[in-house]
Amino acid sequence: MPVNRRRLLSTLPAIAAFAALPARAAQTLLNVSYDVSREFYKDFNAAFAAHWKKTAGEDLTLNQSHGGSSRQARSVVDGLEADVITMNQHNDIDILAERGRLVPADWAKRLPNNSAPTTSISVILVRKGNPKAIRDWSDLGRKGVSVIVPNPKTSGNGRYTYLAAWGAAVTNGVSPEAAKALVTRIFANVPVLDGGGRGATTTFAQRGLGDALVTFESEVPLIEREFGANFELVYPSRTILAENPVSVVDRVVDKRGTRRLAEAYLLFLYSEAGQEIAAKHHLRPRSAKVLARYAKAFPKVSTFTVDEVFGGWTKARRDHFNDGATYDQVIAAAKAT
Repeated sequence: MPVNRRRLLSTLPAIAAFAALPARAAQTLLNVSYDVSREFYKDFNAAFAAHWKKTAGEDLTLNQSHGGSSRQARSVVDGLEADVITMNQHNDIDILAERGRLVPADWAKRLPNNSAPTTSISVILVRKGNPKAIRDWSDLGRKGVSVIVPNPKTSGNGRYTYLAAWGAAVTNGVSPEAAKALVTRIFANVPVLDGGGRGATTTFAQRGLGDALVTFESEVPLIEREFGANFELVYPSRTILAENPVSVVDRVVDKRGTRRLAEAYLLFLYSEAGQEIAAKHHLRPRSAKVLARYAKAFPKVSTFTVDEVFGGWTKARRDHFNDGATYDQVIAAAKAT
């Protein structure tokens, strides 16, 4: 069949223009998270990118930002364009609603389990052989015991430590005044307040300061892999359940056109694959099925929540962590001892 030369010539410019179009760039997503979650999200991101490629046919670039949780949340309020925020306490997502109107006030109702797909608990890590015989929160307040804790003003890990010791006391029948005295003794034993959980770990495990480190259960295996089996894990008789909430940052995803991707990313945390990755990183999964497979890794411990003991994060922040509130009084008294 003869070639229609005129038609061919007329289509060449269109073909050339199409060929000159740049390849479609990979979509990007920024997850702003807390300090000690980086290893989990490194593996989770790889799994989600593969899932998205298979189901949506799109390549992804998944970026992470880690640091002390409160500083991270303030960075988002101040303009860091996070598509999603994944924290270790609801308080640090609430401020996105209160200060920046970046998420709705009822953001926690949008996903199961109060928008917290995983949990952990506050535990105590001691030197091999436990030379100071540390068994519970009260032991951290003894004279001669040095305790490493990140700063509750900048770190969710630090706030959980403070609330864990206070809550364990009051749920055991101790008066609020006695609980405050215990927490004051503990913080009097803290030689340095690092800005986040990772800094506190470095101070304890690498610099060799302190007899005990209070951290999340999920962080302990990582510390042992990085610094060796020079530590022992102590489960207190009671401890706090640290819920790890997540949210799309509505104003950012609507601006960038990434809502569909961001919502899928968070939902994948609840999938069996996401829950399995969480369990492998020693985060307690919400899935009963996955939890059952990892039962040996997660011993049953008596726990309480911020809601149960402190009336929720908003009240806990107002009563304990706002300027001039109880934590500031504790620090002043601790410095005076």
